[in-house]
Parts: sequence; structure tokens; C-alpha cells
Amino acid sequence: MLHSIINVLHIVICLLLVVVILVQQSRGGGLSGSLGTGSTQVFGGRGSANIMTRVTTVLATSFMLTSVLLAYLSSAGDRDMKAFDATQQSR
Repeated sequence: MLHSIINVLHIVICLLLVVVILVQQSRGGGLSGSLGTGSTQVFGGRGSANIMTRVTTVLATSFMLTSVLLAYLSSAGDRDMKAFDATQQSR
């Protein structure tokens, strides 16, 4: 159950991270420049860059944390199997 919830959360974070990175304005204008109304009108030139950078940082950190957590949860079966093997060999 917990594994499934974290998997769904991980996929949502992945998709949001892709969207946020694509929307950011790069040197060449990025995807946000080709969509018409850019976020620079709402936040201003530097404000949107700071907000997008912070959102990217939070999403990237969340992605890494969910990756580590999923790796730990998937290795739980390996730990159980090693403990079982150790008890079988001690008999």
C-alpha cells in the first residue's frame, strides 16, 4: 500500500518536474516564450526566474527523496530473505 502511494507520488513529481523545466525560459526563449503569454508579465523578469528556480529545486529534491525511499522499500524483501537464510543456516 505504502509502496503504491509513493510510486504514484514519484510519477506525479516526475511529470511536474518535466513541465517546470520545459516552461522555464532558457537563453533561446524556451517553451514559455512560444506559448504566447509568458509568466514574465505576472511575476516580472527576475521574479519568475526565482520562483521557477525554487519550484525546480523543491521538485528535484522531492524526486531524489522519493527515489531513495523507493529503493529502500524495494530492498526490504532482500533484507527479509537474508535474515531468513541466516536462520536456516544456523539450524
